[in-house]
Amino acid sequence: MPLILPGNVASATASTTYDVDNSCRFNDGDAPKLNRTLGTATSRKKWTMSFWVKRGTLTNQMIMTTASANSQIKFDDNHRFQVNDVTTIVYVTNRVFRDVSAWYHIVIAVDTTDGTAGDRIKIYVNGVEETSFATETDPSVNYDCDINNAIDHKFASYDGSTDYAFDGYLAEVVFIDGLALAPTEFGEFDSDSPTIWKPKDPSGLTFGTNGFYLDFEASDNLGNDANGGTDWTETNLAATDQASDSPTNNFATMNPLVVINGSTFSEGNCKIVTGSSPYSYDVSTIGVANGKWYVEAKYGGSSDDATFGIAGRTATDTTHELGQYDDTWSYYTGTGASNVRNNNSNSSYGATYTTNDIIGLALDLTNNKLYFSKNGAWQNSGDPESGATGTGAVDITAASSVTDGVYYIAVGDFDGGASVTWEINFGNPSYTGTDQDDDNGYGSFEYDPPSGYYALCTKNLAEYG
Repeated sequence: MPLILPGNVASATASTTYDVDNSCRFNDGDAPKLNRTLGTATSRKKWTMSFWVKRGTLTNQMIMTTASANSQIKFDDNHRFQVNDVTTIVYVTNRVFRDVSAWYHIVIAVDTTDGTAGDRIKIYVNGVEETSFATETDPSVNYDCDINNAIDHKFASYDGSTDYAFDGYLAEVVFIDGLALAPTEFGEFDSDSPTIWKPKDPSGLTFGTNGFYLDFEASDNLGNDANGGTDWTETNLAATDQASDSPTNNFATMNPLVVINGSTFSEGNCKIVTGSSPYSYDVSTIGVANGKWYVEAKYGGSSDDATFGIAGRTATDTTHELGQYDDTWSYYTGTGASNVRNNNSNSSYGATYTTNDIIGLALDLTNNKLYFSKNGAWQNSGDPESGATGTGAVDITAASSVTDGVYYIAVGDFDGGASVTWEINFGNPSYTGTDQDDDNGYGSFEYDPPSGYYALCTKNLAEYG
């Protein structure tokens, strides 16, 4: 399957003629929903749905449903993609979708007037038709689908509750009423990197009577139909749910596939509550070996034994906190003191922090230096712009010498009986009050990143990674 801008450096080198600026972040615990009752359709026999999706939690989740959930577009508990219309249409892929660092592009093209049963429903992933199905129940000729019926349609919700609610990001959601289109109407392979699938501007397409285009560019109206039709009603969505994470600039998040300490993930994997009994740490989806990077984390309290820093390896057990290995470092606050912890040893460092403090991290892999700030003030009189001098810096090992050959951003706790809450901002914040971007204009931070330090996203990785 072609790559589509996942969390790695190679995919970020794709040339881009069309930029997607925003997505919508859905947090399943909020029971979010976009819904609209469609009008009389041009055709319930012929339509196309196109969307880009980046998954959060990997559970049974609805992307779109109709009234009474008669039609469902979803991921199931086995991470497979499904398209169902009552029991008349049932498609379940053999392929699984477990990469939480990647954006997938999915197109569903329906034409039940087609004389060939197997051609009436076509599903495309990253520009390639899906042909291997665990279940394939084709509709009868001229079957009228529930999707595009004059009934309520919902995105991200099954029944308005948290049950089966979608968790993750959606971008460039397009519905075409009356035409079954090829994926090349919505995306294209990159001319320089022909295995990479990237989006195209859909605004010039013929949308039909019920067609719509959700581009999520208005933070105060995430249900806006950019095609000019009736807007979708927003439920439990806020301006902070407009995300800069997109198919053309993929931001790091925290990685729920590497969980040792029982942490729970939410807000598009940008918020973590660590487990209450073990102690360990969680890591980012993107690791870096070069460049200069800036990240912030908002401390949510609960325990005073909190850790935020970098890890040269993923955690493997529940008894090694961030800072116990020789290639992990943390800014650690606990028992009334603050330290930098590395190789199972503490060095007195900076000020303690508490609930709602914003901790900044500047990682300089050009000079192998690490800096931390508290609410915009660099600790230990640090100066991240001091280069090889490393004024106030913590000295770290070169990435080439650490276990995984890269450094991940990491958070955790060092308390066997309590949990801590972290909201990690790679430039794609889940909380309000952020308006400072990096020197390239990417990301949104509480405090201005030091000059020469960048948000951890694929556009910056392509240039500086």
